[in-house]
Order: sequence, then structure tokens, then C-alpha cells
Amino acid sequence: MSRALERPGAIRREAPRRGKCESDGLVVVTATLGWSLPGMPPGSMQAGSNVVRLGHASERMRDGFLRWQCRIRQISMRGHEGRPTNGMAPLVSLAPGSVPEEPARTAGPIARVVTVLCRRPEHSATMELRHMVRRTHNPAERRDSALKFFAERYYQEPRRFSDTLTASFPPDSGTAAKLLAHRECRLDFEQFGRRYRVYCTVRRLSENNPLREATFWHNLLFNPRLTVECIILGFEPDWPKSDVEPPEA
Repeated sequence: MSRALERPGAIRREAPRRGKCESDGLVVVTATLGWSLPGMPPGSMQAGSNVVRLGHASERMRDGFLRWQCRIRQISMRGHEGRPTNGMAPLVSLAPGSVPEEPARTAGPIARVVTVLCRRPEHSATMELRHMVRRTHNPAERRDSALKFFAERYYQEPRRFSDTLTASFPPDSGTAAKLLAHRECRLDFEQFGRRYRVYCTVRRLSENNPLREATFWHNLLFNPRLTVECIILGFEPDWPKSDVEPPEA
């Protein structure tokens, strides 16, 4: 994800809300959860994108990334009420040259976005997430149920997870619009002395995409104001272009 988890005080809890806020010149997307954050070869974007054949080094990086993600998310759920850390909410930069009229432009980070790590369809827990949402209209009870569920065995087996990360945005999100226009981006994750720079293809997930369904019900457990009109994007890694520090053993 063994140093102690970054201090919970670095991220403050606030009422769930839709929209965005400014922090150190960056847009922080807050539609996904009810927290505010501190300053801040592509496949087919199908749910089964983990089956893309990779070289040994890229496979090792992908598998290490999934283990790391599962670890930091489980720690957050078990001891820190699910607060997103910098390992769960990467800085997002637009990939240079991904728009024809801006071939030479190199952009810095435009946002810090809370991502969701979804299970692959054959290991889906979407039915359980939907049931937890529909069982009660009390946001606190939903959150408590979610924390218990995710803290137990949900993240125990990294191989069950897709490497396509997802994130939800308000319907009028400028950040989502920029990402869709550029079609490519870089996600910078950092936690526990490890850094991943993951280059991704960005696409809007269709309503029948299982990763979209999983993301929507996951996020609704933490943000009761999330609406069905939200935009859910998928970030499919290009592992041969990506890198990690220190390198995978």
C-alpha cells in the first residue's frame, strides 16, 4: 500500500456533497465520497480488460499495483472510516498531445480524483452493495454497513479485481469533460513510500457496464446525494508506459 497510514487529520470529514472545491490550485473532485481531500497496451475498456496479454515486467507491475491498492483500501476501511488517501485519490494530469489542436502542450495536475477499485465481473459484489443501499435510507447506517463489509474479506484477494479504475463525477463536471476530450491521462499515486505513475485511456462507462454498476452502488453507500445522472469514467492502464518507484521486486 510498512509505514503508518497517513494521518487521518490530513483529510477532514464533511457533509456529503456534489461538486468540486479548490485546493492549492487544483480541482478536488468530491462527488464520490463525503470527504474533502488535502492539497493536492490499452485494451477495450471492457470489464474483462485484465485479460490483456502483457510482458512479464508489465504483468508484475500490474499485479503489484493491485496488491498495493487492496492493502491500502483495506487499512483505510478497517482503521480510518474509509477516508481516501493519496494512494486511493491520485493526482490526474492530461496526457500531452492527446488533442490534435494542442500537440505540444504538457499540462500539470488538474485534479485529485477519488477512485474505486472494482472487482472483476466474475467476482462481483454489486448485488451485496445494492442490497446495503436499499436496506435503509439512513446514511449513517449505510456507511457503517459498508465499512464492515469492506473491512472484512472484500480486499483479501487482489486477483479478483480489475485493473481498470473508476471514478464518479457530477453531471456538469468540467474535470470529466476535460478527461473525455483528451481521452488519455496520467494518474499519480503515492503512499507507504511507493509511487505509481499510471498512464491510462479514459472512457465514459455505459449504463450496462458492470464496472459502472459496481462504482455507482459503492459510492452511493458513502454519498447519499449521488444521482443516477452522474458521470462514471473508467481509467484503463497502459502498463508498458507506466512506472513505479521503487521498482517491483
